[in-house]
Amino acid sequence: MSEIEDIYAELDVDISEEEFREAVEAKVEEMAGLADEATAAQLVSHSLGGGEPSSISAIEPGPAEVSFAGKVVGIGDLRTFERDDEDEPGHVINLDVADETGQLRVALWDDEAIAATDELERGQVLKIKGRPKEGYAGVEVSANRLEPAPDTEIDVSADDTTAIESLSMGQSDVTLTGRLLGTEPVRTFDRDDGSEGKVSNLVVGDETGRIRVTLWDEQADTAETLTTGESIEIVDGYVRERDGDLELHVGSRGSIDEIDEEISFVPDTTPIEALEIDETVDIAGVVRSSDPKRTFDRDDGSEGQVRNVRIQDQTGDIRVALWGEKADLDLTPGDEVLFGDVEIQDGWQDSIEASAGWQSTVSGLDPGTTLDDDDTDASTASEGLEAFTETDAADSSTTTDTNSAMASNSETDTTSDEQTEFTGTVVQTGEPVILDDGESTLTVETAEDVRLGQEVTVRGRMVGETLAVDELF
Repeated sequence: MSEIEDIYAELDVDISEEEFREAVEAKVEEMAGLADEATAAQLVSHSLGGGEPSSISAIEPGPAEVSFAGKVVGIGDLRTFERDDEDEPGHVINLDVADETGQLRVALWDDEAIAATDELERGQVLKIKGRPKEGYAGVEVSANRLEPAPDTEIDVSADDTTAIESLSMGQSDVTLTGRLLGTEPVRTFDRDDGSEGKVSNLVVGDETGRIRVTLWDEQADTAETLTTGESIEIVDGYVRERDGDLELHVGSRGSIDEIDEEISFVPDTTPIEALEIDETVDIAGVVRSSDPKRTFDRDDGSEGQVRNVRIQDQTGDIRVALWGEKADLDLTPGDEVLFGDVEIQDGWQDSIEASAGWQSTVSGLDPGTTLDDDDTDASTASEGLEAFTETDAADSSTTTDTNSAMASNSETDTTSDEQTEFTGTVVQTGEPVILDDGESTLTVETAEDVRLGQEVTVRGRMVGETLAVDELF
């Protein structure tokens, strides 16, 4: 018996001698001549017997078996299949197990799979032994032994419905409910085999966060049947990673339906005054003005479209460019809106602006939505944007046009006898009232009651930079 055979015979792991020799050859090549076969065999043997992984997140595909503990958070259906070389059918069932660090899928076969349908339930903690491999949705373990581990505590939820903040890479069989924040058009693409595929995206939020949802093929058309702002339920999704962010994917086995359930979503937004160029952020505010849609010719000869709106929060205001189909959105002054995943770019006259492209979402906020309390004054945050739009906007220290007019009025009391007429939309109520016609703003002094978003015409005399209103209609 050779030395390699002796080392293999002493192994207490489920790996064939052929696989062991392949691992030894790979180790010799990796060591670039620094180790002969015997030394490489010792190194491979040591790595195979290196003990249990410290957590599910530490499990990696490889020839060695692993032994670990996990809580059952999902149980699939028992499936039967025909084996090529046997008369008896095979059976398989998939479990989703998790610990505090992550989640993976475990496959049970034949008698173990049949027994699992009666003996296993969500919430059980198991000791599992098997071989890890790269699966469709991440690492999977093909188990050859499992037993209850009632004395092991694993602090993860086994509820049927998953919160967005608790999603983890590799998780599958996900049921999630949330509020639909935005949809994107269905896109087609060509697969390597020549067939045509379809894909679309949603953005969904709940009380714990927000996530992009990718719908494939027959599910893609569902995006065109859903209504932004409604609550939906996603069944049998699986988690993938894209550009460092988690996404929930839904394929042929999954489903998406609108449900009659109130689900709140509290955006984690960045204050306008804190925005910096080249960031991708969420911002929210009240629409102050909306420009007409413009069309333009792209370099490739196709036609594009864009529309600008200006929004304001408690800290400042910014122009947002809506590209493509987003230019057709019905946004009017006074609307409270969340812009998700917008890019902050250089704007006109050394200002900054936000760009809402294909990857961005635009959705309405519920009246009185509370924004991030850490970034707003406590008295304002307790009442949300509603408080800002009704009263607190009058005290905003960062709305340039407004403050310039007020400052000019305080420095000079020049009164004109000429009548001035101005038509615009009410973007601030209270004292003073501010109107916006899409190109400029005007501070007006009036005793008339006006409401946010109302279009009015005022006529009166200019006192400094403020219009003293004689008529409002």
